[in-house]
Amino acid sequence: MSDISRGQHLILFPFSPSSTARSFIFPFLCLSVSRTFILLILSSIMLASFVLSFLPLTLAAPLFGLGSSEATGAPTPMSLSTVNTTLLRPALFARAAYCSSASLSSWSCGAPCDSLAGVTFLQDGGNQGTIPLYFIAHDAEDQSLVVAHEGTDPDNILSLLNDAEFALVDVNTTAIPQAAGKGIKVHDGFQSTFERTADGLLAGVQAQLQATGVKKVVVTGHSLGSYFAAGLRNNTGAALATMTGAMIKGAVDPSVDVVVTTFGLPRGGNEAWANFLDSNIGVTFMTNQNDPVPTVPPLLFGYTHSSGEVHIVDSSQTNIVSCPGHDNEHCVTGNSILHASITNHLGPYF
Repeated sequence: MSDISRGQHLILFPFSPSSTARSFIFPFLCLSVSRTFILLILSSIMLASFVLSFLPLTLAAPLFGLGSSEATGAPTPMSLSTVNTTLLRPALFARAAYCSSASLSSWSCGAPCDSLAGVTFLQDGGNQGTIPLYFIAHDAEDQSLVVAHEGTDPDNILSLLNDAEFALVDVNTTAIPQAAGKGIKVHDGFQSTFERTADGLLAGVQAQLQATGVKKVVVTGHSLGSYFAAGLRNNTGAALATMTGAMIKGAVDPSVDVVVTTFGLPRGGNEAWANFLDSNIGVTFMTNQNDPVPTVPPLLFGYTHSSGEVHIVDSSQTNIVSCPGHDNEHCVTGNSILHASITNHLGPYF
């Protein structure tokens, strides 16, 4: 595997006009540059509008002690070798989730597929609207199944509308029975979207675990998709990954290791949900500099991140730290909305 310290992997979600021959362009790699640039502008405007809708509360919170973070422990530097071995490959799969179903099924999606050797496509689902795209693959290099969720698609308004439902509701204990009786509440929009993918996705994972004999499942996604990896959807890709991981963990044999690694993850539930993720899964989520998406919905609304944040401090992509506790004030939670950068949400991550 390439060494990120040499600049081999410059991963961006979803598009950056500063791409070079060594850049990874997330997710609209299969679209023309002109159309991609237009979509970037539109998605940035809509994401900015969503974030700025919280501006009055976010600015007022410190005045009333409502925005204080739960953790103040000093972050610890993370070596590039650790980042390379634990985070790079999930990021590559998260990037691939933005490609079309047809190109994924033949594993011919260009650079996203070419960068992942030893991968066999197994199943996909979703309609890129009310049901975001996901795929399941066998990763021979890691001896694992991979579930990757597509992030929010700015070209589909139905996908964007899912992101607007941010009330806290009781977690679905039919899908995640081990969460019962713990006072857990999650993001309404994320959970609704998660429920539309849950049955087919879980059936596919269970069947492929039996067929391949592997004992590891990696769940990943960027933006809303990352939350569904654990079981919800805020910024679809990363948000979905979180709930998905929780569901799979409770449904498979205890000998199967379930790993959830996401990028640009928004908050997806209350403190009870964060504690549940800590004790049952152990989510790793990467945040990039002044990305505003991981800071919404605000703490004021009762939302809390779990432990497991890995924060990119600056644009060098080599100053990366592990942040202890929930919503550590020294990492993305400590950022001011006045310094928010939508482009940081897109990357680069490495």
